[in-house]
Amino acid sequence: MEIDVARQVGAVVREVRARTHEGVEARVVVASRVYDTTVEDLWDALTDPERIPRWFLPVSGELKLGGRYQLRGNAGGTITACAPPRALSVTWEFGGQVSWVNVTLRARGEAAELELEHIAPINEFWDQYGPGAVGVGWELSLMGLGLHLAARAAVDPAQFQAWSMSEEGKAFARASAAGWGEAHAALDGDAAAARAAAARTAAFYTGETPPGAT
Repeated sequence: MEIDVARQVGAVVREVRARTHEGVEARVVVASRVYDTTVEDLWDALTDPERIPRWFLPVSGELKLGGRYQLRGNAGGTITACAPPRALSVTWEFGGQVSWVNVTLRARGEAAELELEHIAPINEFWDQYGPGAVGVGWELSLMGLGLHLAARAAVDPAQFQAWSMSEEGKAFARASAAGWGEAHAALDGDAAAARAAAARTAAFYTGETPPGAT
């Protein structure tokens, strides 16, 4: 699997925002990417249960407003908003924690932009890993989506997983985590803490020991 790491890292615009969500102080991890397709085709790739596994994970459940979904081996939740072909919102329930995901699609000339917001409460996990904890994972998924849209074919999960643990894949994780560290620092102003959290995130995704760990 040949992937241009620099191009993939540069394809995503990263931002971290502060927000109060359902009465809880939260941080919003925002990833935006433009795809060479239509809004309608992008929406179909995101919502068709037969197409989703071609770039993401198999999904089951009642895939309609108010219904429950479950991603195989990963998060589940409730579909809280659905406005085809522009907006989708779900709860993201994993590991006993609840966060929230909003997806918005916009036309950009002859292309389509996807903006993903992952809203997470501030807790010890956030303090340790910062926005990259979810940001890097979403970027890998957005990359898979891009590969699917470009080839009009399914991305082989085994090949993609093997690539993610290759030297190129690890370089991608480090660069993505560093990008989220910069976005984190731009909001909170503590560059040292943001870099440290980004290093711990990169270590998590690469299986390496973070700097300063014993």
